Amino acid sequence: MENHKPKTLKELKALRKPVRNANIVSKQKLSLLDKLALWITKHVGTMGFFFAIFIWTVFWLGWNSLAPKEARFDPFPAFVLWLFISNMIQIFLMPLIMIGQNLQSDHAEVRAEADFEVNTKAELEIETILMHLENQNKIILEILEKLEKK
Repeated sequence: MENHKPKTLKELKALRKPVRNANIVSKQKLSLLDKLALWITKHVGTMGFFFAIFIWTVFWLGWNSLAPKEARFDPFPAFVLWLFISNMIQIFLMPLIMIGQNLQSDHAEVRAEADFEVNTKAELEIETILMHLENQNKIILEILEKLEKK
């Protein structure tokens, strides 16, 4: 049992790496373009953005189809321009959203690594506590045996 001498608290603290905040580590690594991609990913992937695009499309097509001819700002066949613009929005947003998702995935990996480090530290400390308890049990049993012999 002497080979498995439990580590002291001081020894455990010396083994510890400082705990990292995964959110801060990830944010420090982001460039300005990465931050923009994350902002777009966060805001485009909302129902508010969907409703804004949907309402604008309905208004655009409705107004230019149903309003008096003099009031139409984009008379037929100009809605084709809107279809082109909406396709361009999709073409540009798709890679931006994917970039943002990749960045979010990288952040999740940093968080997972930090969790693993904390779990590893906790495991070592728990093992040390269990070893201390085993030693205490052994000592207590030895004391009880000596008391029973007296």
